[in-house]
Amino acid sequence: MISSADLKKDLYLIMDSQPWMVVEVQFVSPGKGSAFYRTKLKNLKSGNVVEKTFKSGEHFEEANIEKTKAKFLYSHRDKYVFTKADNPSVRFELPQEIIGNLIKYLTPNQIVDGLLSNGEIINISLPIKIYLKVKDAPIGIKGDRAQGGTKTVTLESGATVEAPLFIETGDTLEINTETGEYVRRVEK
Repeated sequence: MISSADLKKDLYLIMDSQPWMVVEVQFVSPGKGSAFYRTKLKNLKSGNVVEKTFKSGEHFEEANIEKTKAKFLYSHRDKYVFTKADNPSVRFELPQEIIGNLIKYLTPNQIVDGLLSNGEIINISLPIKIYLKVKDAPIGIKGDRAQGGTKTVTLESGATVEAPLFIETGDTLEINTETGEYVRRVEK
């Protein structure tokens, strides 16, 4: 059993017979009244994200979630098709609603972590930092530095990020998948 004091980011738990992942947790100790935990939880089967508060001392069952390597193949009509990395004959589909914002970082043949619950892959997770090539970068114009020296670039996956003016088409960038922000340019 997990206590509310043990809640931390990326912890898996069972609530209402469903597996959930803790996305965010904050301990709140008001001047009056008892302390509580304010959390954001993601349902691993439906993809829904909810905000929930828990009193100190509440207990939860830990979800038995295992990770396995999977390879992203392609998308078709809001379905994303993957295969197990060690057994390419085993394919599975996940709808766009379950994957959520991670879809903008998926490229064909990319290796991801498949989340297994009771032998069934119910969701995926990506590393916090991934490398993607710049597909389109407009020419950076020097000038008004009050705006900061950034421009919007399009990555090979179709995602757009704000990047410094020196980024060019063909550069490889390190992107934070949690915040969706540019981290750095990777040397060629």
